[in-house]
Formats: sequence, C-alpha cells, structure tokens
Amino acid sequence: MKIILDEAFHVHKRIGPGMLENVYKTCLAYRLQKRGLYVETEKSVPVFVPAFSDSELGLDYAVVYPTLGLVTIAIEDAEMRCACARALNIMKAELFGEFSDRLTPAAVIPMHTPDEAIAELEYAVKELGLKVAMVASYVRRPIPKAVREFPEAARYTYWMDTFGLDSEHDYDPFWAKCVELKIAPTFHSVGYGWGSRTSISNYIYNHIGNFAASAEAVCKALFMGGVPSRFPELRFGFLEGGAVWARSLYTELIGHWEKRNVAALENYNPANIDRPLLADLVRRYGNKSMAGSADSISKSIDSPIRGTDMSQVNEWAQSGIHSAEDIRDIFTERFYFGCEGDDPLTMMAFRPMGTRFDSRLNAFYGSDIGHWDVPDMSKILEEAYELVDHGLMTSAELRDFLFTIPTRFWTSTNPDFFVGTAVQGEVNRFLSES
Repeated sequence: MKIILDEAFHVHKRIGPGMLENVYKTCLAYRLQKRGLYVETEKSVPVFVPAFSDSELGLDYAVVYPTLGLVTIAIEDAEMRCACARALNIMKAELFGEFSDRLTPAAVIPMHTPDEAIAELEYAVKELGLKVAMVASYVRRPIPKAVREFPEAARYTYWMDTFGLDSEHDYDPFWAKCVELKIAPTFHSVGYGWGSRTSISNYIYNHIGNFAASAEAVCKALFMGGVPSRFPELRFGFLEGGAVWARSLYTELIGHWEKRNVAALENYNPANIDRPLLADLVRRYGNKSMAGSADSISKSIDSPIRGTDMSQVNEWAQSGIHSAEDIRDIFTERFYFGCEGDDPLTMMAFRPMGTRFDSRLNAFYGSDIGHWDVPDMSKILEEAYELVDHGLMTSAELRDFLFTIPTRFWTSTNPDFFVGTAVQGEVNRFLSES
C-alpha cells in the first residue's frame, strides 16, 4: 500500500491539479508497473453523448485540439511527459471513437527528442488510429554552463529549440516519419512565459499575440533550416496565431533574400572597396584628425570581418532557397495558418496588399470553442460570416477559409483523411473538380 500511495503522491506532484482522472490513472498505472507491480485498470466504459448537429453549431466535421496538450508537451520530466501524452492520447481515442464521422481528435506529440516524438506518433497512428498530430512549437533547453556553475538559478535560464535551425537534435527522422504515416504536423504551443510576455500580474498582456509568437518562431526555424525543402511532401500547419505574422514573415523573408542572398552580399564586401580612392576622400572631406589617418582608415576598413569563416556568409544555404519564387512557393503551397473566426485581420491572408507576387496565403478556420473568448458556442460561424458582412471577405473566400483550404491541407498529406466522415462526399466532389 505504501508503494501505491508514494507513487500516487509522486504523480500528482509532477502533473499538478486540473487534469482529467484518466490522465492520473494511466500515469499511476505506468509508475506502478515500473515498480514491478501487476496492474489492471478499470474496464473501459463506453460514453455516449449526442453529437452536435448542423443546426446547433453549423459544423459538419471538426478536428479537436486539447488545451491540456499545451501543458503536457511542456512537462520537463521526460518520463512524466511521455506518460501524460500517452494517457491523454488514449483518453481522446476512447472518447471520440464513437463519433469519428464528425470529430477527430489530435494526438499530442512531445518534441524534446526525435525518439520520443517518433514513438508517440507511431503509437497514436498505428495503435490508436489517430490521424492528426498536435506538435510542440519549441522546447526550452537548459544552458549547460548555468547548470554546472549556478544550479539554483539554472531553471531561470534557457534557450529555445525550434527544431529546424541550430537544434540540439536532428529532427529529420521525425519529419520522415510524418511522411511515412501521412501526418501533416500542426504546431501549437503557448507564447507567453518567455520573451516579453512575462508579466507577473496581467494575463491579457501575456496572452495578446502569444500564439503568433510561438508560431512564427517554429515557422521561421523550419524555413531557414530547410525542412520544407527537404520534405516537399509535407504540409505544415501553424495554429491560432492568425495571418498577420505570416504575411509579415513572408514579406520580410523576400526582402532579406533580395538584399542578403549570397550574390547580393557582394555589394557589402570590403574587398571591393577602392582603398586609394577611400583614402583620398577621407583626406579631402574628413576632419583634421581623420585626414591624418586616411591611409590607416582605408587599410583597416575590413577589420570587423577579418578572420570570419566565409563559408558561413551564405545564411540561406541550409534553407534550400535559391530564389524569391522558392519562398513564395513554400508559403503558398506548404504552409497553412490557423485563424480565429472573429479575427478581422484574417483578410490579410486573402489580400496580398502589394506584397510580392500578389500571393494569397492559406488561412484555415479554427475556433476556441469552450474558451473564454467564445462565450456563445452557437455563434462561432455567425462570427466568421461577419467577415463577409463587413466587406473583409467575399462569400467565395469564406468558403475557402472554412472548407477548401482545410480540405487541401489534410488531403495533401493523407488523401484518405475524410474517408468515412460526414463530409466525404463533398470532399470527393471538390477534389474531382480541382
């Protein structure tokens, strides 16, 4: 009995309050089995609840993401993190299994290492039959020197690993596994508690823009790290951050490419400077102290970059990008951006507004059903339609937002995604026409 009590206290201390009972049960069973005890949990009891109807919410089919998953993927203890993710995924598969024609839950995939991510993804897809993955956008890594020399302060110091660039691990095996299992990774992590969003007194201050911050971090890292270039079969979804950051990042990347690609950098190469002319200009137009040092100034003009490893000059090398058109293609074909129905700035995905190539971005609909920002669940699509009422979208664009774009996203990686669902017929008609 003491072992059971000890482990029960350990599980609750590690996870904290607020989880569903099934999470604590599965984690406790896992811990007791690790202690060598034979464990049999209670038998599953089917739960039957009426599925929502079109007249109630207006949704024919929905992918369901768990708020608890945001907590689970951030647990520091590896054993507890993996156990909680497994428990949460089992619970969701059991709860939603009866309603697979209308609802599909997203599996929670922790990303602290490629091995743990692959293990949970394989279990979720092969054993539980899940077909959506909610992937962490980042992992906070400890700074080794701080851990060694200042262990008590080390928990307050960290760096952000966003998997695509400068990562502690090679995550290519995980992306390859996504391709193999026909999973389009969708990224979702909170963006507060780090950076500027660390107010100790004001939730609103921390909350505004936080999902956009975490989405931009992982999107930019995947792009600069060349993940979409190496895995062109994959589609990547960035959830709940809206379209503003995506349009900004798209524009900034093209602007940086045009001025900082390896050929353009020759404009700033000190080796191209006419040193005698520079010295003459300094003598003629510089003040007296400069004029007397004209020769030394011209000779030292490249001193800031002496010793630079010139192989590092091309910062685009890892991205696999060779033109502005490559940037456009990734943002318009492989990246998808989740937007709330009540966000008027979703229109920026559909309105190029003078940005290069006049390209639309792929915005697809999401809603925080059950959260404080959706006080009336029955009006979620009514709010989305206000984009049309207010002249921010056309009816055709709203259909793209609600149906066409998400259909392309899910079927691009998994052509059978909608088989057996309530919208299979409409999806098939759309795909056959397009």
